[in-house]
Amino acid sequence: MKVLGLISGTSHDGIDACMVEFTSNGALLEAKVLATAAKKYSPELRNSIIEALPPNQATIEAVCRLDIFIGQEFGTLAKELVEEFGPVDLVSSHGQTVFHLVEESVVLGTLQLGQPAWIAASAGASVISDVRIQDIVSGGQGAPIVPILDLLVLGGSKGATGSLNLGGIANVTIIKDGAVVTAFDTGPASALIDALVLKYDLHPAGFDLDGLIAASGTIHQELLGVLLADPYYSLPGPKSTGKELFHIGYFEKAMGELGLEISAEDQLATATELTAQTVSDAVSAFGLESLVAAGGGIGNKTLIRAIEQKTGLSIQTFSDYGIDADYKEALAMALIGWLSIHNHPGTLSNATGAKNPPILGRLTPGPEGYFLPIENTSFPSSMVIHGG
Repeated sequence: MKVLGLISGTSHDGIDACMVEFTSNGALLEAKVLATAAKKYSPELRNSIIEALPPNQATIEAVCRLDIFIGQEFGTLAKELVEEFGPVDLVSSHGQTVFHLVEESVVLGTLQLGQPAWIAASAGASVISDVRIQDIVSGGQGAPIVPILDLLVLGGSKGATGSLNLGGIANVTIIKDGAVVTAFDTGPASALIDALVLKYDLHPAGFDLDGLIAASGTIHQELLGVLLADPYYSLPGPKSTGKELFHIGYFEKAMGELGLEISAEDQLATATELTAQTVSDAVSAFGLESLVAAGGGIGNKTLIRAIEQKTGLSIQTFSDYGIDADYKEALAMALIGWLSIHNHPGTLSNATGAKNPPILGRLTPGPEGYFLPIENTSFPSSMVIHGG
């Protein structure tokens, strides 16, 4: 079965895609990666997304327009891949998260935009979307949703293994003895770093390339102390967060409490240290023997060096397991689509807190109607990735 996974992460800079052919062999699921691709949002769309995100306020009209235009850009990428690599049986689209509603550590809802009907029309296939809400309805956080992939790929590792994803928000999955012990969002990864780069126009790419800007600055210990005092870090897992909390206004408020003038480079160095420290604090209790990372943050050499220094671990990447680390989340979306269409749950209780892990997503028909698989499959206990 061929599934195309699509996602735009919390960095909201563009779309990642991974086309996968899944073959079920009893307890083993084989995933052959047929194609990967990344597509930057048009500058106009990215600016519209940024203007709609907290701490800004968005109108209903703006949200409606974003739903349309994000869906169309997802659909354009899907069409390009289908035309080059052949048709798919299913598209699994995460869309673009614009709000994750958390009150007193309870997740009430989440909103991902990217109208699936546009994607279905462009890809010529049914689309599974809105994959987080079923977990929330089942009592979970709706995040993180990559642990099911972490478990199937890393479950056979010796000792305690951590899977770290460094997107806009950082999340970690802890695996020991073939089971997920816990998984949760640790706090910001690139969310504050990118926000500062954009605020001060420090790099035309919109992010700290290789972490060089942070490396040129000095960590401001007093500011770091204010940031580390945020109550989120002391909450027990499962827990989740997003840019509703960790945005530029959050950082500016911390600066305001000190009433000091701090250079942009020093602010960036401090934000990078915040990510490294909170990741290290989050995994320190689990006695990890290995740490495997993915996400755009792995390209930030200053951040990676700081995490390695604090944890005492040499970070591997998911490239060692058959998939380009930049496309891990897109592969996870393809996997969730395969699981959902075969009536298998896509989250784990120890990861999200859902009482009964649910089948995820809602299905939008393609031009030929709904796609429903004929074969019966068992829930896999492991997955091998080929061709990534």
